[in-house]
Amino acid sequence: MQLHLNTYGAYLHVKDAMFDIRRKQEDGTWASAPGVAAHKVKSIWLGPGTALSSDAVTLALRHNIDIVFLENNGQPLGRVWHSRLGSTTRIRKCQLEASLDRRAMTWTCMWLAQKLENQAGFIRDLKKHRAQHQDFLSEKIEKIDAMRTAILALDAPLLDETAAGTLHGLEGTAGRLYFETLSFVLPSGSQFNGRSSRPAKDAFNAFLNYAYGVLYARVEKSLMLAGLDPYVGFLHRDDYNYKSLVYDFIEPYRAWADKVVFTLFSGKKVNQGHTDPIAGGFSLNAEGKKLLMEAYNDYLENDAIRYRGRNRTRATILLLDAHRFAQEMLGKNADDADLEIEEI
Repeated sequence: MQLHLNTYGAYLHVKDAMFDIRRKQEDGTWASAPGVAAHKVKSIWLGPGTALSSDAVTLALRHNIDIVFLENNGQPLGRVWHSRLGSTTRIRKCQLEASLDRRAMTWTCMWLAQKLENQAGFIRDLKKHRAQHQDFLSEKIEKIDAMRTAILALDAPLLDETAAGTLHGLEGTAGRLYFETLSFVLPSGSQFNGRSSRPAKDAFNAFLNYAYGVLYARVEKSLMLAGLDPYVGFLHRDDYNYKSLVYDFIEPYRAWADKVVFTLFSGKKVNQGHTDPIAGGFSLNAEGKKLLMEAYNDYLENDAIRYRGRNRTRATILLLDAHRFAQEMLGKNADDADLEIEEI
């Protein structure tokens, strides 16, 4: 489970060797939630205005629990974790080499093609129950599939500026078609005008930005556990203090966040009380974050799907894929690697 503190004034400390969450009430007294045993916790997420004790940090470190500090829009600002590498440093050396040869192009095209396949697949699912929009949805699917085919057809020997520009263009075009489609089929009060961030221009994007931010933190952790360097990417690369590999590797998994947010809005679970107006846009408030994270964590941690012949949660699939990628960086066959890992 994840401990997600997003209520202003919430305080995490240790009591009876367990995590204890307290919040000061209006009458000045402290209310505590039931204690949580450390072995049940996978991550601790701390939003603005929350706090924790040094004992809580120590207990988390001893149980390999990472503590992630989130900005108000869900973006990971930093994390506290143990200092041990997830695996051999040779993986990172191979990763650097791969970023400079044909493998960078191969992996980037694969990730982006999978992202577009997931987008088209989501629209196909929407099409099953929307007979009135069949022609519109079919057209969008066809166009996104064409972008995916174009990505897979690229045959550049290196991921240089020209190849990167082509990939960004194809991905961007597909993204505009995709989000235009999601907005079109939503109830009239929930429709939005394309993607927006920093700030979100509407409630849908506020929810989606927060969901992506949490997913960034999950991807970063999975990459580090696999022994990879989050800063050495392929398509997103070489910017100062920029976790390029996180932004590369996350692409196929963005649809997970899309589906959770879309389901909340299409099911009319979201109302005006879940966001607050800010300068130029909207931000999720505590109630909105609670609504999103309950559905999101359940989708990632409890809802198992078929993966390589076994039922796996999406959180585990993310970690398995990171390990498979690391094995291939070493030149090993990931199918032969020992990937029997515990969900973390």
